[in-house]
Amino acid sequence: MTGSMSSDVQNRLQWSLLSLRLGVFIVMVMWTFDKFVNPGHSARIFEHFYGISGSSDIVAYVIGALQLVLVLAFLAGIKKRITYGIIFVMHGLSTLSSYNQYIDGFNNLLFFTAWPMWAACFALYLLRDQDVKFTVK
Repeated sequence: MTGSMSSDVQNRLQWSLLSLRLGVFIVMVMWTFDKFVNPGHSARIFEHFYGISGSSDIVAYVIGALQLVLVLAFLAGIKKRITYGIIFVMHGLSTLSSYNQYIDGFNNLLFFTAWPMWAACFALYLLRDQDVKFTVK
Protein backbone atom coordinates (compact mmCIF):
# COMPACT_ATOMS: atom_id res chain seq x y z
CA MET A 1 0.00 0.00 0.00
CA THR A 2 1.09 3.51 -0.61
CA GLY A 3 0.11 6.47 1.59
CA SER A 4 -3.59 5.61 1.68
CA MET A 5 -5.56 2.47 2.42
CA SER A 6 -6.52 0.27 -0.48
CA SER A 7 -10.18 0.43 -1.40
CA ASP A 8 -10.59 -3.22 -0.34
CA VAL A 9 -9.20 -2.55 3.15
CA GLN A 10 -11.25 0.65 3.42
CA ASN A 11 -14.40 -1.26 2.44
CA ARG A 12 -13.73 -4.03 4.97
CA LEU A 13 -13.03 -1.43 7.68
CA GLN A 14 -16.32 0.33 6.94
CA TRP A 15 -18.31 -2.92 7.13
CA SER A 16 -16.48 -3.86 10.36
CA LEU A 17 -17.28 -0.51 11.96
CA LEU A 18 -20.92 -0.79 10.87
CA SER A 19 -21.14 -4.23 12.50
CA LEU A 20 -19.70 -2.83 15.74
CA ARG A 21 -22.11 0.13 15.65
CA LEU A 22 -25.09 -2.18 15.08
CA GLY A 23 -24.00 -4.52 17.87
CA VAL A 24 -23.55 -1.69 20.37
CA PHE A 25 -26.86 -0.18 19.25
CA ILE A 26 -28.75 -3.44 19.85
CA VAL A 27 -27.54 -3.62 23.45
CA MET A 28 -28.10 0.08 24.13
CA VAL A 29 -31.59 0.17 22.60
CA MET A 30 -32.68 -2.84 24.67
CA TRP A 31 -31.48 -1.10 27.85
CA THR A 32 -33.38 1.97 26.64
CA PHE A 33 -36.61 0.04 26.01
CA ASP A 34 -36.27 -1.55 29.45
CA LYS A 35 -36.80 1.91 30.97
CA PHE A 36 -40.22 2.09 29.28
CA VAL A 37 -41.29 -1.55 29.63
CA ASN A 38 -40.07 -2.07 33.19
CA PRO A 39 -39.28 1.29 34.85
CA GLY A 40 -39.07 -0.38 38.27
CA HIS A 41 -36.10 -2.38 37.02
CA SER A 42 -34.36 0.89 36.11
CA ALA A 43 -35.03 2.25 39.60
CA ARG A 44 -33.46 -0.86 41.15
CA ILE A 45 -30.40 -0.56 38.86
CA PHE A 46 -29.97 3.14 39.70
CA GLU A 47 -30.12 2.32 43.40
CA HIS A 48 -27.96 -0.82 43.40
CA PHE A 49 -25.19 0.24 40.99
CA TYR A 50 -25.19 4.04 41.22
CA GLY A 51 -26.50 4.68 44.75
CA ILE A 52 -29.40 6.79 43.42
CA SER A 53 -32.60 5.94 45.30
CA GLY A 54 -36.16 7.20 45.01
CA SER A 55 -36.30 7.09 41.22
CA SER A 56 -39.86 7.15 39.89
CA ASP A 57 -41.37 5.78 36.71
CA ILE A 58 -41.42 9.32 35.31
CA VAL A 59 -37.65 9.61 35.84
CA ALA A 60 -37.13 6.30 34.01
CA TYR A 61 -39.33 7.50 31.13
CA VAL A 62 -37.47 10.82 30.81
CA ILE A 63 -34.07 9.13 30.94
CA GLY A 64 -35.34 6.53 28.49
CA ALA A 65 -36.56 9.21 26.06
CA LEU A 66 -33.23 11.04 26.20
CA GLN A 67 -31.35 7.78 25.81
CA LEU A 68 -33.53 6.80 22.83
CA VAL A 69 -32.64 10.04 21.03
CA LEU A 70 -28.97 9.38 21.78
CA VAL A 71 -28.90 5.76 20.59
CA LEU A 72 -30.82 6.61 17.41
CA ALA A 73 -28.36 9.44 16.68
CA PHE A 74 -25.52 6.99 17.40
CA LEU A 75 -27.02 4.44 15.02
CA ALA A 76 -27.36 7.08 12.29
CA GLY A 77 -23.83 8.39 12.87
CA ILE A 78 -25.01 11.90 13.70
CA LYS A 79 -22.48 14.18 15.48
CA LYS A 80 -20.17 11.21 16.00
CA ARG A 81 -17.67 12.96 18.29
CA ILE A 82 -20.53 13.71 20.70
CA THR A 83 -22.79 10.66 20.32
CA TYR A 84 -20.03 8.05 20.13
CA GLY A 85 -18.27 9.78 23.02
CA ILE A 86 -21.37 9.80 25.23
CA ILE A 87 -22.09 6.15 24.41
CA PHE A 88 -18.47 5.28 25.32
CA VAL A 89 -18.65 7.17 28.64
CA MET A 90 -22.13 5.84 29.52
CA HIS A 91 -21.15 2.26 28.89
CA GLY A 92 -17.86 2.80 30.71
CA LEU A 93 -19.64 4.09 33.81
CA SER A 94 -21.99 1.13 33.66
CA THR A 95 -19.10 -1.30 33.27
CA LEU A 96 -17.05 0.20 36.10
CA SER A 97 -20.02 0.59 38.46
CA SER A 98 -20.44 -3.20 38.37
CA TYR A 99 -17.09 -3.79 40.09
CA ASN A 100 -18.62 -5.98 42.84
CA GLN A 101 -19.82 -8.44 40.21
CA TYR A 102 -16.25 -8.88 38.93
CA ILE A 103 -14.98 -9.76 42.41
CA ASP A 104 -17.34 -12.76 42.43
CA GLY A 105 -16.75 -13.35 38.74
CA PHE A 106 -17.78 -16.98 38.38
CA ASN A 107 -21.22 -16.21 39.79
CA ASN A 108 -21.58 -13.16 37.54
CA LEU A 109 -20.05 -14.25 34.23
CA LEU A 110 -22.45 -12.23 32.08
CA PHE A 111 -21.13 -8.98 33.54
CA PHE A 112 -17.81 -9.64 31.80
CA THR A 113 -19.52 -9.16 28.42
CA ALA A 114 -19.51 -5.44 29.18
CA TRP A 115 -15.74 -5.26 28.64
CA PRO A 116 -15.60 -6.24 24.94
CA MET A 117 -18.58 -3.98 24.29
CA TRP A 118 -16.75 -1.12 25.99
CA ALA A 119 -13.75 -1.91 23.77
CA ALA A 120 -16.06 -1.77 20.73
CA CYS A 121 -17.33 1.65 21.88
CA PHE A 122 -13.73 2.82 22.22
CA ALA A 123 -12.80 1.53 18.76
CA LEU A 124 -15.84 3.24 17.25
CA TYR A 125 -14.93 6.51 18.95
CA LEU A 126 -11.32 6.35 17.75
CA LEU A 127 -12.31 5.37 14.20
CA ARG A 128 -15.45 7.53 13.98
CA ASP A 129 -14.23 9.39 10.88
CA GLN A 130 -13.87 6.07 9.02
CA ASP A 131 -17.30 4.82 10.17
CA VAL A 132 -19.28 6.12 7.20
CA LYS A 133 -21.35 3.17 5.97
CA PHE A 134 -25.08 3.97 6.32
CA THR A 135 -24.49 7.14 8.32
CA VAL A 136 -26.07 10.56 7.96
CA LYS A 137 -23.60 12.77 6.15
